[in-house]
Amino acid sequence: MAISRGHRFPVEFDEAFPQGLVMVGEVSPDNEYQSREDRAAGRPARQRVDEITGKRQWKVTVTDPSEPNAKRASFEVTLLADVQPVPTTGEVLPGMRPVELEGLTAEPRVAGNGEFKYQSYVFRASGFKAVNAGGGRGKSQGGPAESAKAA
Repeated sequence: MAISRGHRFPVEFDEAFPQGLVMVGEVSPDNEYQSREDRAAGRPARQRVDEITGKRQWKVTVTDPSEPNAKRASFEVTLLADVQPVPTTGEVLPGMRPVELEGLTAEPRVAGNGEFKYQSYVFRASGFKAVNAGGGRGKSQGGPAESAKAA
């Protein structure tokens, strides 16, 4: 059985982003394209709805500090929720805050043009998770090696 095109693979946040993510800006609705005529007629913009889950789409720009290629370090994540997700952390700099995503999925895609194509992913999440209060992220104190030492 083949994996169908557009399959969304569930992935743990710490596996996808070992150094975490930094949210840049705010969460905003992912609206459909609105033509000049629609805007002139005063028609409201319609928010996109995910075809698989039926939930509204929200977008947020994030930066991955572990990405070595500066051009690929910042990208958009689509959040799927009925109401606008709110980050659980405060800003560390104006407009920037560390975030963790829950319900994360990755959809493989080919990006780039011509001979400069590369493997990329479309990331979707259901919302934000609380970041550990101890200053560290996802990895807990006492991993498998430390647990063995303690015994």
